[in-house]
Amino acid sequence: MEKRIAILGSTGSIGTQALDVVRKYPGVFTIEVLTAQSNYNLLIRQALEFLPNVVVIGNPDYYPFVSEALNSYPIKVFSGEDSISQVVEMDTIDLVLNSLVGYSGLKPTLNAIRAGKDVALANKETLVIAGELVMQEAIQNRVNILPVDSEHSAIFQCLAGERYDSVEKIYLTASGGPFRGKNRSFLESVTRESALNHPNWKMGDKITIDSASLMNKGLEVIEARWLFNLSPQQIDVVIHPQSIIHSVVQFVDGSMKAQMGLPDMRLPVLYALSWPIRIPSELPRLSFANYPQLTFETPDREIFPNLDLAYFALNKGGNLPCILNAANEIAVGAFLNNRIGFLAMSLIIEKCLEIIPFIDYPSYDDYVQTNEITRRHAGEIIGKY
Repeated sequence: MEKRIAILGSTGSIGTQALDVVRKYPGVFTIEVLTAQSNYNLLIRQALEFLPNVVVIGNPDYYPFVSEALNSYPIKVFSGEDSISQVVEMDTIDLVLNSLVGYSGLKPTLNAIRAGKDVALANKETLVIAGELVMQEAIQNRVNILPVDSEHSAIFQCLAGERYDSVEKIYLTASGGPFRGKNRSFLESVTRESALNHPNWKMGDKITIDSASLMNKGLEVIEARWLFNLSPQQIDVVIHPQSIIHSVVQFVDGSMKAQMGLPDMRLPVLYALSWPIRIPSELPRLSFANYPQLTFETPDREIFPNLDLAYFALNKGGNLPCILNAANEIAVGAFLNNRIGFLAMSLIIEKCLEIIPFIDYPSYDDYVQTNEITRRHAGEIIGKY
């Protein structure tokens, strides 16, 4: 039977690579839903190729263009963020691939879980913001959360057939980004373009900036805590510039397992879509001859303080990770729009963690309010630069 898939964020980096995977496996996967926020031209082209049941354009301004282009096809067209959250509940969906960016991924993930859908999660912010709530809902609704991030997919694969209580710790690997080894004096003048020049991975703008600042790794630490039911002390980060070992599990007997492969997001996407089985692929193979040395370093937490900010938020808990995420999204947006410098992002996040009211046991409504308040405060701080 074909696995029927909804792709949220189909025009983004993960979404387009997921469609590359689906394209290779006719009869194995079928596209039921495609959504995009604003890139209506690409969404239309995708819809004409894959003929999904439903298409959603998040920005209502572009609805007339999408509706007219698909009018003669058996494709239902909707618009608005509420529609994105609602379509995941459709009976004809087997798996929801959430590749939305940032806070926008939380509500669709919760709706999919409550509708009993397995979720392939590329939107790490869902678990950063409300990890405890999301995982409780997944357990209650007997839903699988399948990690798509290369690091979490690696841990997930290393744990196949293992008892989770046999894990001593995990190591999330990081390339170090384009500014590995640089000092703060250098970082004071880096440009948007240089920060977007990642050495190994092809990703969207937001996640690429997060990688350059090591915030992406901090968010992944929080995500791993909830995905694998680990304490913060069981999660470590190591810089691995070659991006060949995607992460490592260390067990209580001292043994270690690592998952390896070329830095190609289609590999973890394929694994998440095809789980619980592996299916053959024609993706490029790793040759050890091309990587005679694999090296590892300790991250420089003084030069890149975002990693410590993430651990601080995770250790204190409550709504602090939500504050961290919201402040980071606003700060990254400001940097991408050339409104602040690279180093200012960490200062804005740290200030928000200090001033936004702490809630020890937040509800969903608390997360919504925290997100709104933090974004407003972060914007006010940026306005003073």
